[in-house]
Amino acid sequence: MPTSAKRRVRAEVTAWARQRVSDPGTVFLDTETTGLGAGAEIIDLAVVDVAGNVLIDTLIAPSAPVPPETTRVHGLVDADLAGAPSWIEIYPVVSELIRERPIVVYNAAFDRRMIAGCCAAAGFPDEERDWHCAMLHYARFAGVRSSDHRNRYRFHKLSDALASFDLPAGGHRARSDAMACRNLVVALAHIDDPAQSDPAFASSLLGPM
Repeated sequence: MPTSAKRRVRAEVTAWARQRVSDPGTVFLDTETTGLGAGAEIIDLAVVDVAGNVLIDTLIAPSAPVPPETTRVHGLVDADLAGAPSWIEIYPVVSELIRERPIVVYNAAFDRRMIAGCCAAAGFPDEERDWHCAMLHYARFAGVRSSDHRNRYRFHKLSDALASFDLPAGGHRARSDAMACRNLVVALAHIDDPAQSDPAFASSLLGPM
């Protein structure tokens, strides 16, 4: 990409990030699931606000056992979910929490699909939300061309995006990944901040743990 075009795209991403972090209504969401395909269920969900405050952090009991291959990703087993609320119990709380708020997710398409699938299975109506995908914006910011004809820019793992700002990875749990997404967007919003040259700058972006 020509330098001028790359500067323009980066400016657009920075402007988006600044808009998100300047809006106190913005929230950052993440889920962990029993799989990737149709029928997979959400078993871990968290939402944090712009300041890094945790608004909800909950395990969710699925209707079927957690497959071993997904346990290897997030570490959750059936025993961890015993006694956790079901999707039918927890979704009304989540729905009210994110209602009419911008929702930022790293790979929003996945979480949207998982939430829609769980809602459909539980009989909840599909609801319009103001979704924003931090993964798509970071891909534009990084500017690496994709070999996949469906996407102009190559997608990056959340951990790699964070590492580019010397920020710690999330760790494949909903709360830590929602917080990591928030930290990434805050970093993008401060990309032209002179304080970035300070070694302590990255740690100053981190929300409360």
